[in-house]
Amino acid sequence: MEFILSILFLILTIFGTLELILFVYTYNVLADSANEGVRYAVVHGTDSASCSGPGGSGGVTCPDSSGANVQTAVKQYAQYSFHSTSAMTITVTYPDSSCDPPNRVQVQINYPYQPFFGLGWPTIAVKAAAAGRILF
Repeated sequence: MEFILSILFLILTIFGTLELILFVYTYNVLADSANEGVRYAVVHGTDSASCSGPGGSGGVTCPDSSGANVQTAVKQYAQYSFHSTSAMTITVTYPDSSCDPPNRVQVQINYPYQPFFGLGWPTIAVKAAAAGRILF
């Protein structure tokens, strides 16, 4: 009887630890993907030949004013993990309303985490964000 109780506790501890490791891995993938999106936006400001973001001063109009290229960069980075990029909600914002240097850019990712083992655990929304200043 003691062995059965001990082995049940040990199995639950192992599965819980593995689930926690997978959850932390998911957060790290999202955080790194958001950082990659910011990195892309930082080097693709109005001074770049292929700029992304809302138009800047001096009448410069970017061909990608919505930041779709930034979202693509995030998804390309995240596709190498074991996560569904179609389930990710990626939001690219320019708080200063321009992609001129040194304005800011923010990338936020929202992802519904599905527990690997299930075990009756609910779906959790994992959120990651990154921000930076446009350089070029």
